[in-house]
Amino acid sequence: MSSPANLKYTKTHEWVRIDGDTVVVGITDHAQGELGDITYLELPEIGDSVSADAPLGVVESVKAASDVYSPVDGEVVERNEDAIASPELVNSSPYDAAWLIKIRVSDRDKLDALMGPAQYDEFAGESSH
Repeated sequence: MSSPANLKYTKTHEWVRIDGDTVVVGITDHAQGELGDITYLELPEIGDSVSADAPLGVVESVKAASDVYSPVDGEVVERNEDAIASPELVNSSPYDAAWLIKIRVSDRDKLDALMGPAQYDEFAGESSH
């Protein structure tokens, strides 16, 4: 599956959709495939501060638990309660129904370091070998 063209990507397999001064963050199809059946999500609360490249939450699956990393510095303005209640959404709809959080960005320069879809697909392909 090629990664959606309207998103940016991190080396820790999060996707980012830029929406004005806010970003929407989720985990990629590649990541959910590697993790297997997602069973639990732990996400920050609204109002929490997050820092670029630092863990902001945890995703647990039948195989492993893995940190979810923030792609930017900012403040959590919304979290996906549907995904928290039904973490299996991450497996069935990683780019749509299973977005994880929305962050009001405090430093837009961090967005410049994110990968485009072709670059991420190449990176993800290399990391799964």
